[in-house]
Amino acid sequence: MFDNSLYPNRSYTIYLYVMKESASAMSSLVTDDSNKPLGSTFQQKSGGQLGPYNAAFFDVPDCAVPPRLADVRSFVHASYVLKQYLFRVGDDCLYDPNFLGVCNPPLAPDTTYRFKYVLVDNSEGMVKDQTLWSDPIKTRRAKLPMKIDTWPGRRSGGMIVITSILSVLVFLLLTGFLASVFFAVMRSEDASAETKGTSPTVQQSESRPQLSSE
Repeated sequence: MFDNSLYPNRSYTIYLYVMKESASAMSSLVTDDSNKPLGSTFQQKSGGQLGPYNAAFFDVPDCAVPPRLADVRSFVHASYVLKQYLFRVGDDCLYDPNFLGVCNPPLAPDTTYRFKYVLVDNSEGMVKDQTLWSDPIKTRRAKLPMKIDTWPGRRSGGMIVITSILSVLVFLLLTGFLASVFFAVMRSEDASAETKGTSPTVQQSESRPQLSSE
């Protein structure tokens, strides 16, 4: 992003500014008359309604040495790598609305914002480069947990009841079928055992009349 503006042996910081789209275009400047970055805070600009506010600042990531694939796959190093190359807007100052310093609070729901990155030379405190304002990005309104439909097919309550009843009936039918098969197998084994036990007796009864005739 700022490769052409970076010089060796110099220290830089990237400032992130946030502004609501409804703010006036005349108030979209992020530098003063001496080309220094404005320190406007979230509270001073009413959350971006009156103009851009400084949401965060961070060091320039070292993009010349990208992260290794092994580090990205590792659970231990993945969080560290993501913090180096990714930044989340609305991830700070969650519990202190009266904080007056640089703050990155959660964005308002159902609101359109624009974002800008500014490159600042730390030794001079001057702005060396900056991006254009981003395209409008609109946040969504979060649903209440009780209103979130967790059913995959988004079925109604009646369909859920019917599906549950049918599932129970299928289970009972399957259980009955397996029980009938089990008893049929047991009966066939008992019948074969009885047949084997009676066959020697029949042979002995047939051989006795032959001995008496002699």
